[in-house]
Amino acid sequence: MTDPTIGTLRVNRATLHYEVRGQGPLLLLIPGGAGGAASFDGIADDMAAEYTVATYDPRGMSRSTLDDPEAEQSVAEHADDAFRILERLSPDEPACVFGSSSGAIAALHLLTAHPERVQRLIAHEPPVVEVLPDASEHRVLIARVQATLHTEGLMPAMAVFAAGLKKAGDITEPKAETKLPPQAAARVERTMANLPYFVGRIVPSFMSYAPEIHRLEALSDQLVLACGQDSRGELPYRPAAFLAEHLGTELRHFPGGHTGLTTHPAEFGALLRKAFRA
Repeated sequence: MTDPTIGTLRVNRATLHYEVRGQGPLLLLIPGGAGGAASFDGIADDMAAEYTVATYDPRGMSRSTLDDPEAEQSVAEHADDAFRILERLSPDEPACVFGSSSGAIAALHLLTAHPERVQRLIAHEPPVVEVLPDASEHRVLIARVQATLHTEGLMPAMAVFAAGLKKAGDITEPKAETKLPPQAAARVERTMANLPYFVGRIVPSFMSYAPEIHRLEALSDQLVLACGQDSRGELPYRPAAFLAEHLGTELRHFPGGHTGLTTHPAEFGALLRKAFRA
């Protein structure tokens, strides 16, 4: 790994930790789930051969602190954080943006709110379940996760959440354990520390977010929707597939499943570069 340049940015009600490496046009990588800037350790150096790569810890995660640790979270505010980073690092030119999972939800809002700042957005499995015909079922899931968190604790809530993300009928034998690259394995402790915040405040606010589809229609030439080739039928896959069909755009497939960025970093990074060049 190349040592990045570290920075902090004061935003509304929070202070963000961000990292920059490489030279060239700006590429902003927005992490999802309970991950932070380190989520992109597997691809950041390779991408930095062509881009100035910026990664960051979303507000409340890892090294990005909240003024009020109990503050409610919103997609719009997280998207504004990404906008503020673009303003600092590329004030005169639009940037390439990649977002994964909940980070892809923030990226979709960034695109609709500030399209002039985004050259191209690749959104990988944004779980915007409100676009789906069976959205009401997923609202029930989110409510169950929150109820379980408050009555039984974190790990039972995570079990409910994970079960709800599987494809219908997928209750058979568990998949073979995936051996993570050493850098990814070293991030597990930090990710676990972020889980209570993620489950308690990111999941309910982000998965109840409904993107402005009419805005996305108008901006479809700047948007690439992507999914994991191994996650067909799973809940995070379905909104991206639905939106790609609705917008009449290609749905790109990346290696692995929802966490293919972590499990297949080299292949994932190569396809990401190709998608930005297209």
